Amino acid sequence: MPAYDGTQPFTAAAAPAEPAGWTTGRRVAVTVTGLIVGAPFAGLGLALWLWWGSAVVRPADLVLASVLYVLTGLGVTVGFHRGLTHGGFRAGPVLRIALATAGSLSFQGDVIGWVATHRRHHAFTDRPGDPHSPYRYGTGVSGQLHGLLDSHVGWLFRADATPVERYAPDLLADRGIRTVSRLFPVLCAVTLALPFGIGYALGGGAWQAGLSALLWAGLIRIALLHHVTWSVNSLCHVVGTRPFATRRHDRATNLWPLALLSFGESWHNLHHADPTCARHGVDRGQLDPSAAVIRLFERLGWVQDVRWPAPDRLAARRLTGAVR
Repeated sequence: MPAYDGTQPFTAAAAPAEPAGWTTGRRVAVTVTGLIVGAPFAGLGLALWLWWGSAVVRPADLVLASVLYVLTGLGVTVGFHRGLTHGGFRAGPVLRIALATAGSLSFQGDVIGWVATHRRHHAFTDRPGDPHSPYRYGTGVSGQLHGLLDSHVGWLFRADATPVERYAPDLLADRGIRTVSRLFPVLCAVTLALPFGIGYALGGGAWQAGLSALLWAGLIRIALLHHVTWSVNSLCHVVGTRPFATRRHDRATNLWPLALLSFGESWHNLHHADPTCARHGVDRGQLDPSAAVIRLFERLGWVQDVRWPAPDRLAARRLTGAVR
């Protein structure tokens, strides 16, 4: 097969050996993934049908949804991503477990599998071997549209499991993280039961109040965070600006409209230019809530060895004429 030239579909180019195909274990994993992806939408549809004709939204539900969105979202961005995947800082065992648990409540998969998949993405960004590149089917109009859909959610259902032994051996050796990873199904139940229980208690024991909280602080919160995270995989490799140089074929971009909802993850171009950097939004006006949380942890003495942006490294990677 010819070497990848950056334009043809991945299947037409030389690629590293793919992981095992449709084994029984992989079929089970894809079925579980389907439940994780589909449950928020199925539950949302059912809830909307139950509440049809009612425009009442309980303020307590919106507050609870916001709180859980922030806690679980930061668990993903600070814990799963900047800490465990890239080593942007070193946290003690208690904080590591707390962040891994919070990230697991996001309904995005077990922590070890998440980290392994993301490390593989960085190893093969936007070229054969990348598990979720929007350029998988080429750069033509139809291929790009197909690729966007695939990189957003379709990749979750392919027989292309990432071997955790290869990409996350350090986490497999960590007993605490292994425990959190094994408890992922329990944590999925917790992330749904918690809003229902809180809503039920605040509503004076009314099951309608519990279901209302489950709708907003459970299903809608999970669905929103899912699609914000997946948009970084898809949109942040197609739309936006590229002020920093990345590796060949890597098309990661900065997409400012997603900055707050993604807690700074959509400053994706800098992240791919300097993956271990604990701050992704490095230019003026680039809000990065995840970096602010890491800074707070550092001042409290909860994390050490934080890899903050170095001016010389940024200057070396900045493209000529890029706007600050």
